[in-house]
Amino acid sequence: MDASASETLELVDTHCHLDDGRFGRSLEEVLGRARAAGVTRFVVPGVVPEGWGEIARIARKHAGVFAAPGLHPMRAKLYGSETLRELERSLDGAVAVGEIGIDPSYKDVPRELQAEAFRGQLRLAVAAGLPVLIHCRRAFDETLRILREERVERVGGIMHAFSGSAETARACIDLGLLVSVAGTVTYGNAVRPLEVVRAVPPDALVLETDAPDMTPEPHRGLPNEPAFIIETARRVAELKGVTVAELARVTSANARRLLRI
Repeated sequence: MDASASETLELVDTHCHLDDGRFGRSLEEVLGRARAAGVTRFVVPGVVPEGWGEIARIARKHAGVFAAPGLHPMRAKLYGSETLRELERSLDGAVAVGEIGIDPSYKDVPRELQAEAFRGQLRLAVAAGLPVLIHCRRAFDETLRILREERVERVGGIMHAFSGSAETARACIDLGLLVSVAGTVTYGNAVRPLEVVRAVPPDALVLETDAPDMTPEPHRGLPNEPAFIIETARRVAELKGVTVAELARVTSANARRLLRI
């Protein structure tokens, strides 16, 4: 299922936290390994306001790296009018707003506040004409309702590290969203991720690492990095019955089209 030696892969990692401290001074080496593996573009999502400047700096310094500032739901307590204004200022040169969404597993952050921050950032993204990177765990009904109400179809977006059902994936696609597959698809006990990959049409799929988290097999136990996206690509290609080169071509074209990179 792998690409032949004569074929050059051009993979897009649609979600990797290159500003994470675990990369630190090794970022140059991390990017070098990724490019050697065929990764040509990297989208770096935001988590907290104090990190948005660093994301922009990394994007300016490294070719093929793109910033997507946003307020993660686990930090929704920071949401307010000034934070929203700061985010708006940070969108210069950005390719998306993210990662934003709802996640009830963060018990110390009221769900109502997460929803408010999600709506506010969605409205900003729509006004700016930028797609969104959406974080959602165990809140798909509420997330889909808010996405419909805020007209996400105007800008599109990516369901980051999608963990829902095949049926929910189809509802996301109906809203003009792409479904992102991460390293969980390589795990030996994976069930739902395999069903989703089989059900989602190729023109609605993209790939990601969520580095340094969600490390795929056979690298589990190590910090994840963009080079490891090849393991996810191999497994998805196997499930779709295509070559890795074809899978890379289609998923990367999807990402480039949405993010305009």
